[in-house]
Amino acid sequence: MDIEQDGAPIADDSGKQVMLPGENLPGLLHILPHDQRPLFPGQALPLVLDAAMWQPTLEAIRERGQDVVGLIGLRGTAEDGIDTHRLHTIGTVCRVHRVHRDGEVLHVLLEGLQRFKVRQWSRQEPPLLAAVQYFPDRTDAGATEQTAYAVAIINIIKELIPLNPLYGEELKLFLSRSSPNRPALLADFAASLTTASRETLQEILETLNLDSRLQKVVELLHRELKIAEAQKEIRDHVEKEIHSHQREKVLRQQLNYIQKELGLSKDDKTAQLEKFRERAATLRFSAAAQARFAEEMDKLAILEPGSPEWGVTRNWIDWLTSLPWGISTTDATDLEEARSILNAHHEGLDDVKDRILEFLALGVSRGNAAGSIVCLVGPPGVGKTSLGRAIAESLDRTFFRFSVGGMRDEAEIKGHRRTYIGAMPGKLLQALKDCGTANPVIMLDEVDKIGSSYQGDPASALLEVLDPEQNASFRDHYLDLDFDLSKVLFVCTANQLDTIPAPLLDRMEVIRLSGYLDAEKQLIARRHLWPKLLEKSGRSSREIRIDAAALREVIEHYAREAGVRQLEKHLARIQRKANVAILQGATLPVRVDQESIRDYLGPRGFEKERIESGVGIVTGLAWTAMGGATLPVEAIVVNRGNAGFRLTGQLGNVMQESANIALSRVRADAASFGINNEWFNDASIHLHVPAGATPKDGPSAGVTMATALISLATGKTVRTKLAMTGELTLSGQVYPVGGIREKLLAAKRQGIRTVILPADNARDVEEIPEFVRAGLEIHYARTLADVVARAFKR
Repeated sequence: MDIEQDGAPIADDSGKQVMLPGENLPGLLHILPHDQRPLFPGQALPLVLDAAMWQPTLEAIRERGQDVVGLIGLRGTAEDGIDTHRLHTIGTVCRVHRVHRDGEVLHVLLEGLQRFKVRQWSRQEPPLLAAVQYFPDRTDAGATEQTAYAVAIINIIKELIPLNPLYGEELKLFLSRSSPNRPALLADFAASLTTASRETLQEILETLNLDSRLQKVVELLHRELKIAEAQKEIRDHVEKEIHSHQREKVLRQQLNYIQKELGLSKDDKTAQLEKFRERAATLRFSAAAQARFAEEMDKLAILEPGSPEWGVTRNWIDWLTSLPWGISTTDATDLEEARSILNAHHEGLDDVKDRILEFLALGVSRGNAAGSIVCLVGPPGVGKTSLGRAIAESLDRTFFRFSVGGMRDEAEIKGHRRTYIGAMPGKLLQALKDCGTANPVIMLDEVDKIGSSYQGDPASALLEVLDPEQNASFRDHYLDLDFDLSKVLFVCTANQLDTIPAPLLDRMEVIRLSGYLDAEKQLIARRHLWPKLLEKSGRSSREIRIDAAALREVIEHYAREAGVRQLEKHLARIQRKANVAILQGATLPVRVDQESIRDYLGPRGFEKERIESGVGIVTGLAWTAMGGATLPVEAIVVNRGNAGFRLTGQLGNVMQESANIALSRVRADAASFGINNEWFNDASIHLHVPAGATPKDGPSAGVTMATALISLATGKTVRTKLAMTGELTLSGQVYPVGGIREKLLAAKRQGIRTVILPADNARDVEEIPEFVRAGLEIHYARTLADVVARAFKR
């Protein structure tokens, strides 16, 4: 055995190599542990060993004049340490053919000779030494069963060769030299050929009986054959798919080349450039946009389609050429047709329709209906959004709506810088692209609910959009070019004006939609809502009918809001239940009358408000987001002896101040109202505004509170079916208040006949349609004395 170190052999003391014949194996054998697959007799194995640990073992073998070593499998890994208890008892004795040291490792080439078994350990620390027993393989020349197994092994190996490309020419060469007469060598080789686990191969190594070993190897090869067949099937399928895709790709490339040579097609890049040029030819760019387009097209022409800049530039040009530069529709100029369209969409609201027609007439006279921004303000469900659609239809323009309620990012309006990943223009340019014209009607819904955050203030971004003096050169962050929005007609909607920023509100022309009277709701339900719901449910008026009394019952006791949204929901509920009755065999038509409404909708949601009367009780009028409502005010004297003034009814700060002003004004001018000056000195007064669970605030109940205190102090009652509203000052003046239309609607709904309003609100009453004022006796007051003169019975 030669041991080479850095390429130079190290010989024994005599300078000669020691060569032992294979049959003269020693009884004491040095052992090398091995934590990989076991080595079988008749095979060669290169090992890499730790020089510090195992060179003494190889030196000991040389000193004993031997060239063999025992290789035994190790349970676990060598990193866990060397322990003879973790070594298998059966291994392979190997001839050491070559040892080469390279730094800290030894490269050892071993040849397996035969099996051995450890009988006793002579040394359990490296170098390991053990007394062993050898088990040479002996073949029975007359054993036909062993020959049959050997033939089976050869045949299975031949089947494996075409299934696995890893079995190369060396395997074919081995088979050509193999013989069924050497079954032991054949079995060991076949076992090492498989992908079996280390434990399975160790079990075959430890199977000393040749017949049993051959049987196990045949079973192992059969399992390997099935695995190889499955792998080949998967591999063939994948190769077939890859080949199909490659073939299709090659054919497409050839087709593209042929078409290109014949002038029948162009590559993707050329096609994109020509598509953009064709789009641009139909547009009327501004000078700046034309220059930028040419610049970006030149850049796109030299970029490779696979580069990131290609995608950014291509998307920008796509957006630029998708916008309606200079493309507008012609406005309709027939005002009578516009009025008929508005009437078809809405019942009532004649004052609102007149304002819209005035606005449209101004646009017709100057040739462009844009320039002003309309803001439709009113409670939910009064038809603000559908009015915007009606405006677009009457002008014969395209309509686009998007909600700005809850919007907190300025980029939603003005877009993102195009250098950002996923950048795109703002909602306005997206709307223009979808509409395809530069003069659509764009509705900004819920403008009173717009928000702000660290990402910007969308309301401030809208200032440029909604300013006629600025939006002719609107600049989106993504496009970074001026685009003319002056031809766009913007229609905003809101439920209230308080939350709209003052600079934004200043740019709008406000049109108020106060709500509908009960009579108007009945017409809307009969002419619009009921037929629409019948169509949705697939029924006709011959199958489900509702009479006028039933509609009145729904409106007065289930849907008492300013709009008709809740009314529509209740009518839909009635139709659903009627539809169930029809499917269950009810007699047609199903009639819905006043008596059956409770069966369809349950108990009433609203009872008619009671108009209380008596000393210290006065009815006021209030505005709410849902429309108008009556507001009773009650005052009593709790006791005498201790002066006091207590307020209840969830009154806000402004309303509490109004109550204190009313008390101060009445006490200061008590004599003129016929009140003893000493009356308030020892009176503990409690003033309450029902309902107690509803928060209330505002100055418009000032005259109502003062009148209630005068009634309490004089013991007089106010006139029946009378209501009032107005802000009271400390000097006794009555200031104007808002929401007059809603308050008058509430008064009519509750059967009020006489209404006292501030004198300065007379102009608001003149704008209210005559059908709203009909049946109301309206009086105007400038001072509290005027209110008292009208309120109390003479």
